[in-house]
Amino acid sequence: MTPFRLLSVVVVVSSVAAGWIAGATIAVAQTDTPPSVEKPPQVPSPEHEGTMTLERMDEIVKRLDEKAQSPRLGFWQFEVEKRSVMIVTDAKNDRMRILVPIGPVADVPADLMKRLMQANFDTALDSRYAVAREILWATYIHPLTALHDRQFVTAIGQTVNLAVTFGTTFSSGLLSFGGGDSRGIIERQLIDGLLQKGLPI
Repeated sequence: MTPFRLLSVVVVVSSVAAGWIAGATIAVAQTDTPPSVEKPPQVPSPEHEGTMTLERMDEIVKRLDEKAQSPRLGFWQFEVEKRSVMIVTDAKNDRMRILVPIGPVADVPADLMKRLMQANFDTALDSRYAVAREILWATYIHPLTALHDRQFVTAIGQTVNLAVTFGTTFSSGLLSFGGGDSRGIIERQLIDGLLQKGLPI
């Protein structure tokens, strides 16, 4: 398999990042909002969903990489295992995504595209392989505030694992859905390391 042209990917990714920083948002369907019903205030717990904020994300990312760049709150670019990681958020629409570039999509043979779809079914778990702007990405997409600390760090680990294991096990490093076609080796070590580094002990 022809090695990906990583230098050209870095240039394209920098351009993509600049576009996202400039104000790209995640499109969502607009619907009429019914009258709200007042509910008693709930105090979020760190162990449960509904606790994540941009400020908390910033703390966690900087634990993982003290050199992380954040031109604005809600966008980060940093490295994990020498892989470039981007996090793009849309607080207004309560969405976030983690992106790790893999290489130019032009270098991916058609039969390998099928293999990626198989991995998306069973070994990618919560992360996914995806194509955008002529780049193959490992990505993780989720509601923003529904994340809790451990889930956020694990999501970063899963997404980096998908990029690292591209071409071999195509695994996010967690469970594998038994009904699929993959029989990969599970890469759990990276996720455990990130959890230890990114969360308070």
